Amino acid sequence: MKKILSLTTVILLFSFVENNAQIKQDLPPDFVYLTDYISDLKLDLRYAKTNNFVGRKIKGYDNEVCIVTRECAQQLKRLNDDLKQYDLTILIYDAYRPQKAVYDFVLWARDANDKKMKDSFYPKIPKKDLFKRGFIATRSRHSSGSTVDITLYSLKHNEVLDMGGTYDYFGAKSFTTYANITKEQKANRLFLLRMMQKYGFRSYYKEWWHFTLRKEPYENHYFNFNVK
Repeated sequence: MKKILSLTTVILLFSFVENNAQIKQDLPPDFVYLTDYISDLKLDLRYAKTNNFVGRKIKGYDNEVCIVTRECAQQLKRLNDDLKQYDLTILIYDAYRPQKAVYDFVLWARDANDKKMKDSFYPKIPKKDLFKRGFIATRSRHSSGSTVDITLYSLKHNEVLDMGGTYDYFGAKSFTTYANITKEQKANRLFLLRMMQKYGFRSYYKEWWHFTLRKEPYENHYFNFNVK
């Protein structure tokens, strides 16, 4: 016997679909949700939560979703398909970042009294030096939509690969070529770097996790719509 949905249920379902469709319509034409390209995408979107260097949810992050430009999504999909032969997949820490979130970082960095996350994220650097050391800036490539903070995830062991340093650690230990780590950790960083380069991304030498699409469609354009 076929189950007939109540009028209330139908209305609620319609409202859900309509609201979610509206969310996607709010994106600029060339921006997409990466999960539409990689259905089993691993995410650990720190700025929509409290496990980050500020210690709270960041302005502009209304939901734990990953948004990138279409070109970036296409290349990440090709990369992820290639990684399956190694029993690996990608994990995203951050992707598109609204300019308002960057301003939030700037205001935080100028507040000398807020040091609650110092021991975990910048134990060896005075907070006032984060700007001149290149860890905080007034603009970010993330706001152009084709930059990702990324690592590799082992499907066999159900855990991220050991990169010899944690995400968003401010210090030399995060440099791509940092030497004082194990051979395995160095190999993992090098493998991530080479795979990202293979699919058209360039790295930022101070952050082993940070990559920007070389042919990004919106270079030097800083978007400000929310992540939702």
